[in-house]
Amino acid sequence: MREYLTFYIDGAWVAPAEALRALDVINPATEEVCGKIALGSAADVDRAARAARRAFESWSQTTREERLEIMGRMLTEYQKRFGDLATAVTEEMGAPASLAQRAQVPIGLGHLATAIEVLKTFAFEELRGPTKIVREPIGVCGFITPWNWPLNQIMCKVAPAIATGCTMVLKPSEVAPFTGQILAEIMHAAGVPAGVFNLVQGDGPGVGAAISSHPEIDMVSFTGSTRAGIEVAKAAAPTVKRVSQELGGKSPNIVVNDAALGEGVGRGVATIMTNSGQSCNAPTRMLVPQGRMEEVIAVAKASAEKITVGDPNGNSEMGPVVNQLQFDKIQKLIQAGIDEGATLVTGGVGRPDGLDKGYYVKPTVFANVTSDMTIAKEEIFGPVLSILGYETVEQAIEIGNDTEYGLAAYVQAADLDLAQKIASRLRAGQVLINGAGGDLTAPFGGYKMSGNGREWGDYGFHEFLETKAVLGYAPPPANG
Repeated sequence: MREYLTFYIDGAWVAPAEALRALDVINPATEEVCGKIALGSAADVDRAARAARRAFESWSQTTREERLEIMGRMLTEYQKRFGDLATAVTEEMGAPASLAQRAQVPIGLGHLATAIEVLKTFAFEELRGPTKIVREPIGVCGFITPWNWPLNQIMCKVAPAIATGCTMVLKPSEVAPFTGQILAEIMHAAGVPAGVFNLVQGDGPGVGAAISSHPEIDMVSFTGSTRAGIEVAKAAAPTVKRVSQELGGKSPNIVVNDAALGEGVGRGVATIMTNSGQSCNAPTRMLVPQGRMEEVIAVAKASAEKITVGDPNGNSEMGPVVNQLQFDKIQKLIQAGIDEGATLVTGGVGRPDGLDKGYYVKPTVFANVTSDMTIAKEEIFGPVLSILGYETVEQAIEIGNDTEYGLAAYVQAADLDLAQKIASRLRAGQVLINGAGGDLTAPFGGYKMSGNGREWGDYGFHEFLETKAVLGYAPPPANG
């Protein structure tokens, strides 16, 4: 049983400012309590924000070399705690141990390593004639992160913020808080100066809202649902702070009518089921040639039914979804798909056979889905794939863009030239062609209601920088 009843503020572990309010953390595989955290308050956020403000005066003036040295120590300490982090991810949000080891923990390490490389050559200033353009740290940053890829979404904020000379207050998800707590221990062991990194555990109303509205916090970076992102923006508006958001998605996956169709369908099914479908950029809408729908159904059914579901500490490919709330939401949306007339190819409501406890969902595939159906419009955030038919590539692009979201899109085509042309027409922040792997230097973020701003690599640095122009910095050129 883990007990995390203190917060990391100003370089020390401190008790909550108000009377202790503890929250049980539930293991989604067992539905049993696996830990407790203290819930913070506005008073705790105030302490953390003021500590970050004090630390900013000196941290913002550190050199590139000083920050690189500390980030190198962060990398070393992160590597030391790799196993602890992997165990925590599995325990708190149900990721299979294999996924935690090969993706959940490594991606956080990858963001840190990438930020170190970017920092080595990043241009913080340039001279344009007599004018100097300077990119300076924005100040104190507030981070509100979700539970589905906890280390990814924490480190793609923390690493560039540290690199650019910012200080910060982090609120990890109260649903999956263990990894954030271990990260604070990593930062302390690495010798990050007091006040540069602060952690306050808590929920949205108690801590998230206080971070969003606090006058000493200069920018907020939020990852989560579009609904919550809107509330963050509203709370931030009176202090006119910068708000960077990575929100929901309903990503299309256009499978072209060619020889690679079967491979593209199988790959699409495997991708949506990864992490139990709990990825904001998951390709949840598969668009396929209407004339080959039956062939697609056969491939999708076989691919989904090969996926093993069970104990995340075993050899299963898919574990539970994160909690009862998500389980109930997914079940309701699966039932909506059935009620609205979509063809249930495999899966459906209820737990998989043999699993009577834990928030396990059947890998589910619907076919003959239309764009007006609930499952084609709403973000399900579970292992549920909707297959829609199209007559022409032009119609596929139109259907792909027919969503309020625009986080990601996918194209599967043997003809790379055609795939590139389709990609250029899709209104999304990131388009992946033919199963392209991840790129931590590529910008990540969305169009439309999927958010604003960009994270990852050098693009992520700019979210934490202000731009200053110093006119007359250099003497004017001598007259001929």
